[in-house]
Amino acid sequence: MSRKRKSDQPTNETEATTVTAVAEPEPAEDNGDNKPTFAERVGRKIERQFAPDPFAIAGDYIAGVHLFESRRDRQMAIRFDAKPSQPVIDLVKDAGYRWNPSDGVWTRPVRPESAMTTRIEAERLYQNARQMIRQEKGIESTQEIPF
Repeated sequence: MSRKRKSDQPTNETEATTVTAVAEPEPAEDNGDNKPTFAERVGRKIERQFAPDPFAIAGDYIAGVHLFESRRDRQMAIRFDAKPSQPVIDLVKDAGYRWNPSDGVWTRPVRPESAMTTRIEAERLYQNARQMIRQEKGIESTQEIPF
């Protein structure tokens, strides 16, 4: 790190505008492993990797039903690949979900005081809707493997 000496101070106004003193870390001698030193890393911002939002909780691609949670929007979402039958829509509505036409999903808010209960109920609703659609389509009911 360099220090400013008294002789480095500008002597007049024109010199004052051209002199800039920026202390940047000097690269360390190469020690063979080519890793930056601690002093070089201090000034860098840490880039964090975030999980996608909304993130998928479960999905049945054969039945065309998917369950998501958005932590940013604080809501659970169920998406159907095709429009479900009226009994499935009634089931989803009775569970407190509302149609979001802009995103094409059924959503329900997740409140902090009942977040765990809402997540459990969403999983049960997903399983029930999944079973109903599988029965309507005549698809063999199998154990789902969550992803």
